[in-house]
Amino acid sequence: MKFNKAVSSSRRKNRKAHFSAPSSRRRKIMSATLSDELRKKFNVRSMPIRKDDEVQVFRGNHKPRDGKVLQVYRKKYVIHIDHVSREKNNGASVMLGIAPSNVIITKLHLDPDRKRLLGRKNRAALAKGEKFTAKDVEDTAVTELD
Repeated sequence: MKFNKAVSSSRRKNRKAHFSAPSSRRRKIMSATLSDELRKKFNVRSMPIRKDDEVQVFRGNHKPRDGKVLQVYRKKYVIHIDHVSREKNNGASVMLGIAPSNVIITKLHLDPDRKRLLGRKNRAALAKGEKFTAKDVEDTAVTELD
């Protein structure tokens, strides 16, 4: 069921929007989930991936590997990770692109902008959690009955 008339549900239009998205929107699309420790620490589920983050591949052929993000290739929607490469026939080493959805961020590179983003996302999560508790629902039900 479609809820918002302003958003298209056409496959063709959605694919065009995805593949012709500007770099600012691609940053948001290229998000990865945080590890369990980081989730508990920052109360945030996922973050846009960044150059110096440390990640662990948890899906695909390179599953058990972990390393540092060397490059976020927004044009191709992939990231390049340290120690995830293969040899070409001529002996040259080539970095393999990994989709950000296939990795977990194990260590965040925190700069002032990233700290502010974590603060905003955490506050939003806390506000959602505190908005409607079971006690609030009970109190409103009691006042409506009186």
